Amino acid sequence: MAGNNSVNYVFLQRSISYRVIIVQILVIIFLCINMLLIVVFVKKECFHTSARYILFFVTLLSDSVLLLVSDVLLVLTHFEITMPVWLCITISVVVLLYFIVTPVTLTAMTLERYVAICMPLRHGQLCSTRSTMYCILIIHGVSSGPCIIILSMFFASSSLKFYKQYIICSGETFSLYRWQDHVRSAVYQFYFFIMGITIAYSYVQIMKVAKAASGEKKKLTHKGLKTVILHAFQLLLCLIQLWCPFIEIAVLQTDFTLFLNVRYFNYIMFNIAPRCLSPLIYGLRDEIFFLVLKNLRPTSSCSK
Repeated sequence: MAGNNSVNYVFLQRSISYRVIIVQILVIIFLCINMLLIVVFVKKECFHTSARYILFFVTLLSDSVLLLVSDVLLVLTHFEITMPVWLCITISVVVLLYFIVTPVTLTAMTLERYVAICMPLRHGQLCSTRSTMYCILIIHGVSSGPCIIILSMFFASSSLKFYKQYIICSGETFSLYRWQDHVRSAVYQFYFFIMGITIAYSYVQIMKVAKAASGEKKKLTHKGLKTVILHAFQLLLCLIQLWCPFIEIAVLQTDFTLFLNVRYFNYIMFNIAPRCLSPLIYGLRDEIFFLVLKNLRPTSSCSK
């Protein structure tokens, strides 16, 4: 009962700001869009045999989970609600994992477009349903690397007393020392460097095919190029997010109000925005998916 009273006191003392309300509206809108696309994918069996749509489904799930969990943390932080360290660790594992799952999946989707355009005869073999399932396991295995490194540094540096405390859960919880921030940033930037090279290589190879193509093949390659460019832009936004903590720390030393404004802008632009591009890239831009959305009937097919 005392716990409920303390929570109510916090809510009374600290009213919700318009910024938090705006974030809630954006998160709800994009979660609804994602849920709609997920339902469409689940209902239409023809999507279940296509590598590009299966990977798109993975991005929708990972983006939805990340948006939901990060939004909950935002609200808890805003009202300064504490939680046990073990619970914060559990929640942070989800955030750390799915922060990387989306860009790694985008890289896999870019490679799928590369195989479809540059190696069409091998596309059926390399991008079969079974291969895609193995690819999803590899994506989650690769994405868990930064999470394992960050938690290992935290467990090695923290004392047993720390786990008995109640804290406000945030990304800074696991950075007990400055060098841990640098290691985390180095690991993330290495990942995004590899993914950036992969996307750039795919773009160059698709560009070569586009120059030599004609007719329907040329139209397909140009659409593939636009998709790769959008993936690259999405990956760039995710990469910029890694630099945000360093910018925020520098701003914090000069002006706290400016720090709050910068942190709010960074959250909208580099956390929410990249997670909302996937429905536009592979949902509304895709002709088959768009036609199914326009005709949401149980008997509607996936054919044009």
